[in-house]
Amino acid sequence: MGDDSEWMKLPMDQKCEHKIWKARLNGYEEALKLFQRIKDEKSPEWGKYLGLIKKFVTDSNAIAQLKGLEAALAFIENAHVAGKTTGEVVSGVVGKVFNQPKARAKELGTDICLMYIEIEKAEVVQDELIKGLDNKNPKIVVACIETLKKALCEFGSKIITLKPVVKVLPKQFESREKVVRDEARLLAVEIYRWIRDALRTPLQNINSVQLKELEEEWVKLPTAAPKQTRFLRSQQDLKAKFEQQQTDGGDEADGDDDDEAEAAQVDPYELLEAVEILSKLPKDFYEKIEAKKWQERKEALEAVEALIKNPKLESGDYGDLVRALKKVIGKDANVMLVAMAAKCLAGLAAGLRKKFGTYAGLVVSTILEKFKEKKPQVVLALQEAIDAVFLTTTLQNISEDVLSVMDNKNPSIKQQASLFLARSFRHCTPSTMPKSVLKPFCAAFLKQVNDSAPEVRDAAFEALGTAMKVVGEKAVNPFLTDVDKLKLDKIKECADKLELVGTKGGGSGGEKKEKSAAKAPPPVEAPAKPSGPPKKAPSAKAAGPPKKGKPASAPSAKSKKAPDTKEIVETELSPEVCEEKAAAVLPASCMQLLDSANWKERLASMEEFQKAVEQMDKSEMPCQALVKMLAKKPGWKETNFQVMQMKLHIVGLIAQKGSFSKTSALVVLDGLVDKIGDVKCGSNAKEALTAIGVACSLPWTAEQVVSMAFAQKNPKNQAETLNWLANAMKEFGFAGINVKAFINNVKTALGATNPAVRTSAITLLGVMYLYMGAPLRMFFEDEKPALLSQIDAEFEKMQGQSPPAPIRGKKAGADEEGDAAEEEEVDSGARDSMDVLPRTDISDKITLDMVSKISDKNWKIRKEGLDEVAAVISEAKFIQANIGELPMALKGRLSDSNKLLVQQALNILQQIATAMGPSLKQHVKNMGIPVITFLGDSKANVRAAALSTLNAWVEQTGMKEWLEGEDLSEELKKENPFLRQELLGWLAEKLPTLRTVPTDLMLCVPPLYTCLEDRSGDVRKKAQDALPSFMMHLGYEKMIKATGKLKPASKDQVVGILEKARAVMPAKPAVPVKAAASKPASSAPAAKPASAPARNQSPSEDFSEPEPKPDTKKAKPAGPAAKKRESMELKVKGEKDNAKQNRLSRGMPNSKKGVVGKKPPVKAGAKDEEDKSGPIFILVPNGKEQRIKEEKTLKILKWNFTTPRDEYVEQLKAQMSTCLAKWLQDELFHFDFQRHVKAIGAMIEHMEPECEAVIGCLDLILKWFTLRFFDTNTSVLMKALEFLKLLFIMLSRKNYQLNDYEASSFIPYLILKVGESKDVVRKDVRAILTMLCKVYAASKVFPFLMEGTKSKNSKQRSECLEELGCLIENFGMNVCQPTPAKALKEIAVHIGDRDTTVRNAALNTVVAAYNACGDQVFKLIGKLSEKEMSMLEERIKRSAKKTPAASAKQERPQREHPANPNATFLRKPAQEEVPNKLNQARAQNAHLEQSAPSIPKEFQLDLDVFENNHTCAREIPDLVQHKLDEVLEPVMIPDRKIRSVSPHFDDIHNSTASTINFVISQVASGDINTSIQALAQIDEVLRQADKAEAMSGHIDQFLIATFMQLRLIYNTHMADDRLDKKDIFKLYSCIIGNMLSLFSMESLAREASMGVLKDLMHGLITLMLDSRVEDIEDGQQLIRSVNLLVVRVLEKSDQTNILSALLVLLQDSLISTAGSPLFSELVMKCLWRMIRFLPQTINSINLDRILLDVHNFMKVFPKEKLKQLKSDVPHRTLKTLLHTLCRLTGAKILDHMSMIENRNESELEAHLRRVVKHSANLSGLKSDKSSEKGALRSDDKVIMAKVSDILSEIFKKIGSKENTKEGLTELYEYKQKYSDADLEPFLRNTSQFFQSYVERGLRMIESEREGKGRIQTSTVIPQHSTDSYLPSSSTVPISSNGDDMNAAAYYERLKILRQRRGLENSTYFTKLQVHTNSYIVGMIIINPTPKPNPQWGICRWFENVQMSTNSPPICQSEK
Repeated sequence: MGDDSEWMKLPMDQKCEHKIWKARLNGYEEALKLFQRIKDEKSPEWGKYLGLIKKFVTDSNAIAQLKGLEAALAFIENAHVAGKTTGEVVSGVVGKVFNQPKARAKELGTDICLMYIEIEKAEVVQDELIKGLDNKNPKIVVACIETLKKALCEFGSKIITLKPVVKVLPKQFESREKVVRDEARLLAVEIYRWIRDALRTPLQNINSVQLKELEEEWVKLPTAAPKQTRFLRSQQDLKAKFEQQQTDGGDEADGDDDDEAEAAQVDPYELLEAVEILSKLPKDFYEKIEAKKWQERKEALEAVEALIKNPKLESGDYGDLVRALKKVIGKDANVMLVAMAAKCLAGLAAGLRKKFGTYAGLVVSTILEKFKEKKPQVVLALQEAIDAVFLTTTLQNISEDVLSVMDNKNPSIKQQASLFLARSFRHCTPSTMPKSVLKPFCAAFLKQVNDSAPEVRDAAFEALGTAMKVVGEKAVNPFLTDVDKLKLDKIKECADKLELVGTKGGGSGGEKKEKSAAKAPPPVEAPAKPSGPPKKAPSAKAAGPPKKGKPASAPSAKSKKAPDTKEIVETELSPEVCEEKAAAVLPASCMQLLDSANWKERLASMEEFQKAVEQMDKSEMPCQALVKMLAKKPGWKETNFQVMQMKLHIVGLIAQKGSFSKTSALVVLDGLVDKIGDVKCGSNAKEALTAIGVACSLPWTAEQVVSMAFAQKNPKNQAETLNWLANAMKEFGFAGINVKAFINNVKTALGATNPAVRTSAITLLGVMYLYMGAPLRMFFEDEKPALLSQIDAEFEKMQGQSPPAPIRGKKAGADEEGDAAEEEEVDSGARDSMDVLPRTDISDKITLDMVSKISDKNWKIRKEGLDEVAAVISEAKFIQANIGELPMALKGRLSDSNKLLVQQALNILQQIATAMGPSLKQHVKNMGIPVITFLGDSKANVRAAALSTLNAWVEQTGMKEWLEGEDLSEELKKENPFLRQELLGWLAEKLPTLRTVPTDLMLCVPPLYTCLEDRSGDVRKKAQDALPSFMMHLGYEKMIKATGKLKPASKDQVVGILEKARAVMPAKPAVPVKAAASKPASSAPAAKPASAPARNQSPSEDFSEPEPKPDTKKAKPAGPAAKKRESMELKVKGEKDNAKQNRLSRGMPNSKKGVVGKKPPVKAGAKDEEDKSGPIFILVPNGKEQRIKEEKTLKILKWNFTTPRDEYVEQLKAQMSTCLAKWLQDELFHFDFQRHVKAIGAMIEHMEPECEAVIGCLDLILKWFTLRFFDTNTSVLMKALEFLKLLFIMLSRKNYQLNDYEASSFIPYLILKVGESKDVVRKDVRAILTMLCKVYAASKVFPFLMEGTKSKNSKQRSECLEELGCLIENFGMNVCQPTPAKALKEIAVHIGDRDTTVRNAALNTVVAAYNACGDQVFKLIGKLSEKEMSMLEERIKRSAKKTPAASAKQERPQREHPANPNATFLRKPAQEEVPNKLNQARAQNAHLEQSAPSIPKEFQLDLDVFENNHTCAREIPDLVQHKLDEVLEPVMIPDRKIRSVSPHFDDIHNSTASTINFVISQVASGDINTSIQALAQIDEVLRQADKAEAMSGHIDQFLIATFMQLRLIYNTHMADDRLDKKDIFKLYSCIIGNMLSLFSMESLAREASMGVLKDLMHGLITLMLDSRVEDIEDGQQLIRSVNLLVVRVLEKSDQTNILSALLVLLQDSLISTAGSPLFSELVMKCLWRMIRFLPQTINSINLDRILLDVHNFMKVFPKEKLKQLKSDVPHRTLKTLLHTLCRLTGAKILDHMSMIENRNESELEAHLRRVVKHSANLSGLKSDKSSEKGALRSDDKVIMAKVSDILSEIFKKIGSKENTKEGLTELYEYKQKYSDADLEPFLRNTSQFFQSYVERGLRMIESEREGKGRIQTSTVIPQHSTDSYLPSSSTVPISSNGDDMNAAAYYERLKILRQRRGLENSTYFTKLQVHTNSYIVGMIIINPTPKPNPQWGICRWFENVQMSTNSPPICQSEK
């Protein structure tokens, strides 16, 4: 008692906390009395006990706790501050009271919860109770449910928020405890009382038996609406009213019930969870929806249909999807697809509700116009769609669209529009239907009431009646003044019949009912439809004849799931009952013969059986009885295969047609499995099994079948069972499959001895891999390596494939699992495969002992603990989210001092990520975020492990959890350069892939700005890289605003960086990219992809661009969208930024610019599609210097290898990542060579505008090209060489000099390619080596070439020696390194080489040295053998001691200016659109090649040099003193017939050519008026025959400018709404008019080169296909003009060039996946036209070039690939072309394959030989026997023709620069062989100079062969010059008398004179080759030139030419 006395003295609050329970009990009793005594609820006394109340309810002593609960209840009831304790007290009640055995304690706990609700704390109480539902103690769960039920019963659904309760309710129905399930059922009944049918949808997926029980309970409930019986403190007035009603009773209460019931209605939509469907759309959806085959379009729509069954959809950018559906509705010819698209649209509208409103305007007019369809199912679907769309918007928003179709001529459209408005009006109120909206509608209806069609009139009456009902007669009558009484009565009659939404019955539409209708929201009508969402209610209640079928059909369409979820249960019937039931439905004869001994009788019986089953109704079919009859003896042991086949077929029929139960299935399954391996009956057995799978669900059927198959010993059955299952999974989908069970079965099969069983098992695994992905392999890691490799091979096959859309068994999935919504997601392939994996709960395995080990002081024990954890996870493979105490333990190890343990902990976290899957999200904050800290670790391996772990986590969790909160911003604030660098790099990689980010990302911006000024360059670089990604999500404005807190200096710098980042900001992805699904095939792009670029659209119209995009790179689907966004931003800034906008446009060619000011919706298919706008080369300050430093200090690998190893490639990739755009780097290191070609094309395009950045990363670019030299693909190599040529031209122009680091990384590998077997490659390499000497000292190139002479490749040795000779010729002996003696000794060694070409090259090089230094060379070369020395001496004698200058000139120009400068481009199979730079190069080359009057390059003079160089006269003072008789004697210069052009252009410029250049440059102007003026000036010239010659030489330039303008119109002007379309039409007209004028003159038209013609045809065909042109006034006329122009181009152009251009264009269009098929079709039509005229044009065609193009085409599209194309027309076109050429040329066609490398391997040669052989056979059969004389005549003709061909070929060779010597030799040999051969016809039309050249050449050969001595060659014109002026039909106009003398002759004579005077030619003439070509050409052509006097010197003649054109003199030597 002493103890008692002590605590008795304590104050009450201390008693309540005393350790003795009696003291506490006493304290609680005192507290209870005190709380009841305090009357003032706001008394300060209450505040003293706030902290004690939780202890009151959680007392450990049961007796004391009861009293404490009473005291707590009193406190809560009376204290004003009690609400502050809600959370902790209710939590205590749930955890410590609800688990008590005493009922009184639970009762008090429930009262406390209810009391908290009464004092306005319902939300907190509800949250705590819902948390209690997750407790493991079922007592607590039951008590929580009871409390929730009681709270709902007393307070009603207004106070208790039902959405969170309904969300957790299905889980309670799955509880193992019956008491929990029962309590959940009672709660569901209580909820149903309040919200009625709104509860059905959330509970539709619970067990069918439980649902049935609930249905029975719900039916018993009274129909009267429940009432709130307990009220909140704030509802005391309602309480008083309620009590008064209870006392009084009667009608008064009933009167108010309506309002209350209506107010209490809950929208079922609000109870549902929103589902995100955009990411679940199939990747190829947008391609399929536009496919030609309707089945593919149907598949795409079915995928959408499956997704929109989710009644509530998450908001997102549905613009692209809506437009795709709209296109199907509006344009698809298949009405079934139209109906499907309408259903999809209705589902979207219903699932999104108001969020769909933004798209409503897009579709309303399209749907209404489609009502022209008569088919009921289409009309019904369209009605549902437009009704659903209306509920998402307002009448005012769609009024214009509806009114636009009210005047349509089609009565169906008018009728349905009126009926739609009638239905819509019912959802309106007087406030939403103001007079301004009603007036135009009434006017339209009044027209329709007088319509001739009765259905239109009825619909108009109904609509007017509805309007009258809604807004009242008073509002409508003013619009009906002109309506006669009869019609007015009809309108009123319709109004009276109508029942408005939300009212209880019909009537006159009094004000009260109108108000009640107005109050009721649209969802109110939902309860009328028990199992469907509210979207169909309006259509279900619609009145009028057209809607009769709808009330029945609409509910049935949406309520399928309810009956489907009920499994068919059937008891087993006895044999007697079965026989009786079967006899009732089967014929008697059938029953009798079932077990007959005669197989024919059994077969007849089966046929009758089948007929009977086919005719039976489902309700009448006794399935079990029928299958038991089939199993009757002989049953499944039937020996006759025909009878057995019938039997199995009948089983399938019964399963399909009847109500087939699992009981019936078990009767037949054993027999079916027994026959599945039978050769004859197996297919029937499989069909029957599939039918049973549909009826009874695949998971159940498959489990039974597989277990039965493996119970047998027949391996054939086992193998075929697995094959059936693999196929069934594809057809049914993976829903409901018991993964673990199947994996066990598969393991059994893998262990089988029979190989067929193992193969089938591996095939099944491959199918399962489609659905489960990589995690599936984890189950088989323990298998033998050989078996595992087979499994891996099967998985590899499936890599990248997506599971097929299921075509069966959706119903069955719902039967089995009851979770229809989820399974539909699985079926559509959108659900995460990780969710179907069986996961293990490892929480019990994470023991305390293990956790303590992990935290031990000894690191070895800590490691042991971590090893144990890793083993547990590895063993479990897939784990649940509950991992016990492991998170905290692992978190501790992350801060371990031992780095090895840190790495191990990171590896375990990575392991957990893979094993746990998506459930990992809950651990992000406690385990994931700490990993970020280790990105700042000083050790690189730890950082790499942390980054790897981070990526593994993000792959499972997504980024949202990581970006929420301040964690990332806090990490960025740490001044750790490693951490900042890695984290920013990681964010830059991840952010662009996200569609949305949490707003907390803004917290990272201040530290990001700090990083921009970090001391570390790497951090600054990473921050700059991350900036565009941040801006993409946060927006430019927010980012700029955030700079306000920076210091002024910092702010300026950061704002500048932000401006740059804004230009390269990527576009947001439309669909979140999943790591598992996406690959960089992209993507991306990807691409697109390849999806079409996003397009801007107005709300009411859908402007879709045609498919062929002339200016857009194929791999750039995202570019246009980015451009549109940039345009939009620029628009906002106003007109002052127009200049900047133009810069943007110019800086990024080949990108489409969108409509300014409109938001671009980005298409979803660009899976990995990245934004490819902006610069691709990134200038990194001092980046190159840093790399050089690192290589010198051996920090990185030196670029030196024989073949590139992986480490070199990886190193280069890492180095390039900072210097190139990411998308370009992906392309450059892609395994597909075509990606390399595209990447090089992009680099060519960006080289000029980004030359500074190119130079900055030049070393890396050159290194990458060295890798390409090791590729075997010719097209990549040719493209690479093309780039390198342009690169060195640019470097030379910039006066850049390569450093040794760059040269040593590139030149040795370039020299490897000089030995390439292909001539075309060697030629390009030689050209590059020539250019190389301009940017790198020749003396430094020399050692590399010397090294090349040591190669084993003889071609490489010879070419290197040739190049060495050229260097010595050009640069003298000083170029030899290290010394001339050493160099020449090494060179001389090769004189004794076995290979002839190497010997000759070595001899030529030594001769070049001899010419440079004379006899001293014999000392330098050292000792040679007698044989070698004699060879050298002989060669030196022959060389005739040519001067270095002359010999240099002979070799180098030949290399610099190939005879066919366009050859590089012609031989290359085009892989993509050729960039503008290349087009210009082509234009220049073609100009040089084709323009007849053009001056050779050697004759171009630099006027500036002469004008400014006054020393010219002193250098050659006595040139004119030479006797020129010998030189000038045979030369006769003819009068030139020159027409002068009118001085129209001379007003602007002195020179005609430069004026034309200027005007042509104006043609491509972005300003329409400027372009039109320029075109008008050119048109003036073209229309006058005497002036048109001025355009000669400018044709390519003009055509390039023209098609650039066409692209500009197509991409920019046509899309710009601000421009007047008439101006665009005018511009188009000018362009086409000019072109028609140009191509009417054949001489000018033939100057167009192949590349330019290709681009021109591309532009014209694109224009013809542009649907927007048709919308312009007179657009059709314009297209006809273009058509005419195309024909003119085909007729007048050079036939070789145009045919070649069309072949390349066809190849490009077939390669492109994004192009329209129409484009290819039009190209082929052009080809057909060309083929048709081949007989007339064959002689003017260069067949060698055409066959080369065909060869390239066939390389890209071999015969097999060509046949795989959707259309066979390309294949037929190519065959027709080749057959026509063979027919016209015969066997000679085979002689025209000279340009094809390895022609024997060419598919073309084989094809031509077949055709020629076939033609010869045919001609042999058809030939008639002719007379001998005739035959002889024929033979003579043939012989003559052959002689002519041979000589033509020889003269061709003489005329080409490469083969001149060969041609002369052949001519000499021919003359020797046929001494009487007449050469006169071939020399007649050539110039005197050429004839002399041939004669001298023949004499020289004769002299050499006869050994009469060498003719002096000092007067022979060097070989290289002949290429400039040798005759050909296309280049030199020859007069009939042969007097025409090309100016090149004078040029050559001048050089000879200079040589004789000892003057240097090379420096003098190279200065004259720059810009004067067009200048002199213009002068010579246009201005009258004085006839030269034979006595003048060359300079004097030119001086007079210049004086006649008012130009300054070129040289003053003879003034």
